[in-house]
Amino acid sequence: MPHRPVLSNADARKLFLHRHLLGEAPQGPGRGDDLLNLIRALGFVQVDSVNTVERAHHMILFARRPAYRPAYLKPLLERDRSLFEHWTHDAAVIPTEFFPHWRLRFDRDDRRLHARWSEWQGTDYVDELERVIEHIRANGPCLSSDLLGEEGRGGPSGGWWNWHPSKTALEYNWRTGRLAVARREGFQKIYDLTERVLPEAAARPRPPLAETVDFLNWGAMERLGFATSGHVAAFWAHLSPAETAQWCRDQVAAGELIDIRVENARGMPRPFLAPPGIFDEVTELAPPPNRLRILSPFDPLIRDRNRTELLFGFHYRIEIFVPESRRRYGYYVFPMLEGDRLIGRIDMRAERDAGILRVAKLWLEDGVRFSKGRMQRLDQELARMARFAGLASVAHADGWLDEVA
Repeated sequence: MPHRPVLSNADARKLFLHRHLLGEAPQGPGRGDDLLNLIRALGFVQVDSVNTVERAHHMILFARRPAYRPAYLKPLLERDRSLFEHWTHDAAVIPTEFFPHWRLRFDRDDRRLHARWSEWQGTDYVDELERVIEHIRANGPCLSSDLLGEEGRGGPSGGWWNWHPSKTALEYNWRTGRLAVARREGFQKIYDLTERVLPEAAARPRPPLAETVDFLNWGAMERLGFATSGHVAAFWAHLSPAETAQWCRDQVAAGELIDIRVENARGMPRPFLAPPGIFDEVTELAPPPNRLRILSPFDPLIRDRNRTELLFGFHYRIEIFVPESRRRYGYYVFPMLEGDRLIGRIDMRAERDAGILRVAKLWLEDGVRFSKGRMQRLDQELARMARFAGLASVAHADGWLDEVA
């Protein structure tokens, strides 16, 4: 077996944190161009509706820009149109400059979703696809509830299994690029024709397939730092694992990627691919700051749960869909990052009527204890989190601290 250089676990964590913009002390206005550059550097920011403190996309941005506030995102999406909403591995906010490369996604979703959605939803929505487009063309942007029509068309629209055919057609036309999200009211999407929402982006020519493949794969590798071909394919979730595996083989043959080994959290080396300059790069990176940050469960650092466990030894699962009696932690607990370690998780909730951020429980990982300095850093982060969520104070439930996971 040829020699493969080894990246230590400490260096791997340091590099991964820097690539996800958590390796430096957070600073910057968190709005306008600074916010756009942040999202561009991350590649995208996942959108999620759960709002126990703030929604995931806002918490992801706040973890990197403490000056950020939720109102700062809307102008980029709805006024400047420098961001758009679409799909990676899930719903996400994406720089509009990337839009031409999403044409491949639109085409593939058109083939892929038709078979899946016809099985799950039936085929009634197919008859609605053109009607929905014509309705919006004639009447302007709409919510799904605007398309129920005189006959009710299937009843309530809440939840996947209750989607009426017109709502399914709206989502299908959005996923396949004919419609775009013009804005949101509350958290409901309002759709319009893509050429009206993103006229400049929609008019750009479609890139050649090879250019999009390079854009997606290099974009993933640059943001991950080191990866398997599976990690690269899963980052945007546009290309098949086989396509990305072939691309990786081609880059290795061309000397653009090299085979390395990366130590996991237990010091055992695992095979990865990386750019040749990775070892020089990591020596120049500063150690991550000792600041304590509370992360969204959908933060890019922990989005790939298996990778997070491999690098940080931190096992994390969201327990929303786990029956309450079987939950180990809670409905929606937040990981805590300190320096280059994920040190625990916290169950907290905004009690908006009372203006309180309520901490229900906190669990530390094995071997982590609360020193005076760590407690001070936690208090500072909770105070920041309360201000971010528009709350006046922090309160702790009785028995909130459990020092051993």
